[in-house]
Amino acid sequence: MASDSLMILDSILSSSGFTYSERLKSRYTKWNIRASEMSKRTFNPIRAIVDNMKIKPNPEKAMITLSIGDPTVFGNLPTNENILQAMKEAVDSGRFNGYAPSVGYHTSRDAVANFYSCPESPLKAKDVILTSGCSQAIELAINVLANPGQNILIPRPGFSLYKTLAVSLGIEVKFYNLLPERSWEIDLQHLEALIDDKTACIIVNNPSNPCGSVFNKSHLQNILTVATRNYLPIIVDEIYGDMVFPESQFIGLGSLSRSVPILSCGGLAKRWLVPGWRMGWILIHDRNDILSREVRNGLVCLSQRILGPCTIVQGALEDILNKTTQDFYDDTINILKSNADLCFNALSMVPGLRPIRPCGSMYMMVGIDIDDFPEFKNDIDFTERMISEQSVFCLPATCFEYPNFFRVVTTVPEDLMLEACNRIREFCEVHFQSQEHCSVPDIECDK
Repeated sequence: MASDSLMILDSILSSSGFTYSERLKSRYTKWNIRASEMSKRTFNPIRAIVDNMKIKPNPEKAMITLSIGDPTVFGNLPTNENILQAMKEAVDSGRFNGYAPSVGYHTSRDAVANFYSCPESPLKAKDVILTSGCSQAIELAINVLANPGQNILIPRPGFSLYKTLAVSLGIEVKFYNLLPERSWEIDLQHLEALIDDKTACIIVNNPSNPCGSVFNKSHLQNILTVATRNYLPIIVDEIYGDMVFPESQFIGLGSLSRSVPILSCGGLAKRWLVPGWRMGWILIHDRNDILSREVRNGLVCLSQRILGPCTIVQGALEDILNKTTQDFYDDTINILKSNADLCFNALSMVPGLRPIRPCGSMYMMVGIDIDDFPEFKNDIDFTERMISEQSVFCLPATCFEYPNFFRVVTTVPEDLMLEACNRIREFCEVHFQSQEHCSVPDIECDK
């Protein structure tokens, strides 16, 4: 039987111009398995920097971690009971255990569309793609608009995932500057100077990670003017949408755009305090049908790669959006603002530090007048020593392409925030040696 099988195989190969013996010779003679080019291009700056830091806290002081953008870590920001009840009911119903359409259940997409629709930019279910977290929403948006060899414009400082995703796909990134002296508004002249014939889109993050900034209406309109003049679509990361402090207002970019097509990426992770549930979405704002059928179909095709997000969360989504109480949102904002104010006020009094007051999200950026700390080479060295001496862990802003700042996460309990600020002050007082310095960092622009 084995002989007959080999004869049949030899006959098939012969008809294709090969003999069985020649086929054997074409095989590898040893193991030679290599990682794909895409995997080798994938690089997460935060992990690369943090993994190489000497993170050895002072054994006499309990570690206070102000580095992780996960609001659930300390347990002081639990999600709303109505959100949990919606999930329990979705599980108990037994209706959401199978596969959903790759873009999500129609009823779930309709719920998201209704929640975010406004007279200026109405949305329907067809304008919503459900994704596995906001991170996948950003990935799909980049994938559908940019090809290898093209470039996208991303903020500096900015969320490192934009670069990680783009570079892994063979897409170049160009960094446009944010202005710390203007509460991290975009340097629009610099942004526009980076645009060339290979630019595929602009990524805007509002409210910002890592800056905690919230753009006002006028600035958002100016961003749209640049995009309109250059015929570029915008991917806007609005995962912290509506997580703004009372003195500010969140305005969705899609609600202002009369012509620029906007892919707005968001999700449940931050505002609803459930990042592990991995529910995100893309909202397609395209009043003039510029994206047309091709881009919409492209998003559908890309979503089919993993067949959509968790069906249980999809089943609960309508109730999560419609039954979460306003008190829950308000309580979260009050805690974040109280911590941000406490941290800003405390660090403003510390020699050599220049905190920039946030207006929303969960973060604050703090400048280091590095010349006043001659023991340290840079922000990585500074934050590494702060861990070893004071057991306070803040991310060096080199992780966000912005040296000599560090980022503080403001989701910790108030007593820990106060303790952390006291330790940072003590650390700086020990190492501070006043020098002449500039009031803002000198950031080299892309040419």
